[in-house]
Amino acid sequence: MIFKYPIEDIESVASAILKQVTSKTLLFYGDMGVGKTTLIKALSKQLGSTSNVSSPTFSIVNEYEIEDGLIYHFDLYRIKDEEEALNFGIEDYLFNDQWIFIEWPDKLVSILPEKFNKIEIKLNLDGSRTLKLSSNTNLTQKKAKKQ
Repeated sequence: MIFKYPIEDIESVASAILKQVTSKTLLFYGDMGVGKTTLIKALSKQLGSTSNVSSPTFSIVNEYEIEDGLIYHFDLYRIKDEEEALNFGIEDYLFNDQWIFIEWPDKLVSILPEKFNKIEIKLNLDGSRTLKLSSNTNLTQKKAKKQ
C-alpha cells in the first residue's frame, strides 16, 4: 500500500496504516528528518496514548501507555550493532504482545521477529511524503501458501 500525503494529513494516514497492519511490530525506514517520529506520534495517538511522544535517540527506547497495553518506541540510530542491542535486552521487548515501533531497524536484521510491517517514508520535492507499507512473510508462510 502506498500513500502520498502532506504532513498536515498525518493523522488520517496513521489511521489508515493501523487498519492495514498485520503485526504490532512496525519498522520505520527513511532518511533523517523525513518524519518517522512524527508518524509514530500520530500512530501512538491513534492507539490511545496521551504521552508526550518524542524520539528516544539518547535513551534508545521510550515506553508509552495505552488502554490495553504498551508501545515500545526504539530509535536505534546510535547503536553500533546487534550485540549492543542484545546487551540492553532488546529481545525482552521484541518478543511480547505489545506494540513495537523501531526507527533504524537495519541494525537488528538477524534478531527481528518473523512477523512485522515495514514502513518506508520518502520526502518529495514538494514537501509531501510518500509512504510504502508492506508486510513481511516468513519462509514458513510462503511454503504454506504454495501447498
